[in-house]
Amino acid sequence: MLLHVPGILTRDEVAGMRAALARADWTDGRATVGPQGAQVKNNRQLPETSPLAQELGRVILDKLGRHPLWLSAALPLRSVPPLFNRYEGGEHYGLHIDGSVRAVPGTNASLRTDLSSTLFLSDPQDYDGGELVVVDTYGTHEVKLPAGDLILYPAASLHRVSPVTRGERIASFFWVQSLVRDAGQRALLFDMDVAIQTLAQEVGLGAPAIVSLTGSYQNLLRRWAEL
Repeated sequence: MLLHVPGILTRDEVAGMRAALARADWTDGRATVGPQGAQVKNNRQLPETSPLAQELGRVILDKLGRHPLWLSAALPLRSVPPLFNRYEGGEHYGLHIDGSVRAVPGTNASLRTDLSSTLFLSDPQDYDGGELVVVDTYGTHEVKLPAGDLILYPAASLHRVSPVTRGERIASFFWVQSLVRDAGQRALLFDMDVAIQTLAQEVGLGAPAIVSLTGSYQNLLRRWAEL
């Protein structure tokens, strides 16, 4: 499931991050991947240990923690702190699949990468190319969202970033281990949650049917959640 999550950051918040990132020291993005990934990766990133990356990452995680659509779809258990990348002058990232397990910087913990997120910090009209291309069982999908919007997709998907031929593409990206490992179960819970919220607006949270459906949702989550 690919999900467009709008409005993670406001325009002012994006502008503030872009101003800070314009003064940052970017490094070769190949430093954060293995030998296979290094063959197809050509971009720049902020180092994981960068104080600026850590500061901006905390802002993003705080915003995500209060965004109902993202929470409903991801059901996050733990997350890798957001990273930041930059593409310009033909830079790109060839077709690849993200690693299945990642260490959480600054801790002894690791997480299973169930979901990938890309938060766009550049508007589509400001650069040519740079589409996030995701390949799944339903075909090939090109994603290029307004600044402040996020795309959530399965980390097991083949994906790439097309060459940026004009302007620059700046984004934040990170991985989440979900409470629910199985993608089908997670999608079912998301659809159910959205339906409950829609019906609740029509008949009220206290309606007997809403109470019953909410109970079924919670019992399914209880059955499938891994802590």
